[in-house]
Amino acid sequence: MRRRDLIILVCLGVAWPRAARAQEPGRVYRLGILLPFPRRYATPDAFFEGIRQYGFIDGQNLLDDPNGYGLRSEQFAGHAFEIVKQRVDLIVCAGDDAVRTAQQATKIIPILAGTDDMLGAGFVHSLAKPEGNITGHSILSFELNGKRQEILTDLLPAVRHMAALADAYVYPPERLQTLQELTRQRGVELLVYRVSKPEEIAGAIETAKNSGAQALNVLPSPFMFGHWRIVRERVAPLSLPTMYPFPSMAEEGGLIAYGTNIVQVWRDSMPRQAAALLRGAKVADVPVEQPTKFDLVINLKTAKALSLSIPESFLLRADKVIE
Repeated sequence: MRRRDLIILVCLGVAWPRAARAQEPGRVYRLGILLPFPRRYATPDAFFEGIRQYGFIDGQNLLDDPNGYGLRSEQFAGHAFEIVKQRVDLIVCAGDDAVRTAQQATKIIPILAGTDDMLGAGFVHSLAKPEGNITGHSILSFELNGKRQEILTDLLPAVRHMAALADAYVYPPERLQTLQELTRQRGVELLVYRVSKPEEIAGAIETAKNSGAQALNVLPSPFMFGHWRIVRERVAPLSLPTMYPFPSMAEEGGLIAYGTNIVQVWRDSMPRQAAALLRGAKVADVPVEQPTKFDLVINLKTAKALSLSIPESFLLRADKVIE
């Protein structure tokens, strides 16, 4: 079955929550968390906001896991062991490293995962009927790297030198060669700067600028999502037009972004899935979901600060323009 067919199948099967039971009166449900970004961040905030509508209220009948946020990859295994030992009701995680660690830690506790490609990474073998104890949402953001580079090139047709900022753990050099070749075919040189620590981000951007880069493409990963504000704060004084992977980043001050509305995923889809699992639904009855729409967002306030004029014809391509 082709990926497009699977997406349609998942979208047609949205009635599954009716199979779940109501939560037990007086019971307190416990979450285990394996996330590479802080608790007070857009996606966790959206998740707890979304799950309230299903009767699960953080701090009342739903206990959070404060130690599970902002973890580095090497910390996932130790924390996964702790939450499994505590016999939490549901593990919420994001990114391939966290998902893989959670799967290795337990075959019993349900796992709700947000990562790039649940099927492609082998975490499940069926979207409609996920086997084992894991389900969640595929973001499908890696597949859009070429499209983002194309959009950035269209926005800046005179630019011949660009840079990409990539998570070294997610993007080995060979994985980036295709993106560089696609960019080269359009007459643009793309230099890639790989980082693995937050303190390396600003320096990599400055090196890119000093090497002649006139624009930057931030490639998606949980690490970059958690630290993208470092990018925003550094590119501004360098007057470096930057493409981001998620619409919320342009809404919060980035110049341009294209991809899944990840905040909406964490506010709508994942709370719905979590509520069903907490109420006792079988994981196989909670399909993995995938996006069917990707948004292009342009921030004209940021463009003005960069003294960048965006043609009306380009603005017409946008799903949202922030003025």
